[in-house]
Amino acid sequence: MDVGRRPVSADWRNLNLANWESRVGLHTGPDGYDLGSFDDPAFLSGEVRYDLPKLGRLDGLDIVHLQCHIGTDTVSLSRLGPRSTVGLDFSPAALRAARELAVRARADIGFVEADVYDGVQALSADRFDLVFTGIGALCWIPSIGRWADVVAGLLRPGGRLFMREYHPVLWSLSDPRPDGLLVVEYPYFETDGTLCVMPPWLPRDLGVRRRARGDLIDAGICWGEITPARRACSWCAATIAPRAPSPLVSVP
Repeated sequence: MDVGRRPVSADWRNLNLANWESRVGLHTGPDGYDLGSFDDPAFLSGEVRYDLPKLGRLDGLDIVHLQCHIGTDTVSLSRLGPRSTVGLDFSPAALRAARELAVRARADIGFVEADVYDGVQALSADRFDLVFTGIGALCWIPSIGRWADVVAGLLRPGGRLFMREYHPVLWSLSDPRPDGLLVVEYPYFETDGTLCVMPPWLPRDLGVRRRARGDLIDAGICWGEITPARRACSWCAATIAPRAPSPLVSVP
């Protein structure tokens, strides 16, 4: 078996946690996220700024950001007028950085350390008007069904989930290949045989396939608007389109 690809053991969570703990220093360092711009009270992260036309104002809402990492999107959400903002993550190092950013940005945010699967126990059921999950979050957890149950449990009646995510076909491609071809190598759908993929630019990457729409429906969450989007991806899709005229590649 390829040493860079092997079935994940029961220790997958600790492997994933070590991965995200190791990223905090990179993301808060000189070449990491743009934290200094949060000194401007009008500044929003690029992700929330992109989502704003669909997300809209959050005046008077109680909101939670799942898998919030170092809190850049969480602080940005808190600037859209919610009554309360909570960020949940399982990485102690990430939450320390998130709390420091919130102090710097003068943002009133409650950060809670817990596994996303334990979100209802950690935060209480039927508490939030909006559950937000940022792009690139779902590919790190092995069961979207369990995650969808958490989302449903956190939302009040009439509450909503805001989710924007990469299409799972992106994660099914072999990347990179020496012949430069686009080839589907990994499972498109979620399977029991979750793979641990360790590309050279990450300590560890737990890759799993997604079918979030069906699992959310099974959890009792009704779909509202589904908007297909074309988005520039500079950090993942660029390597599978080496002949693109720009380092930014649009993917459906």
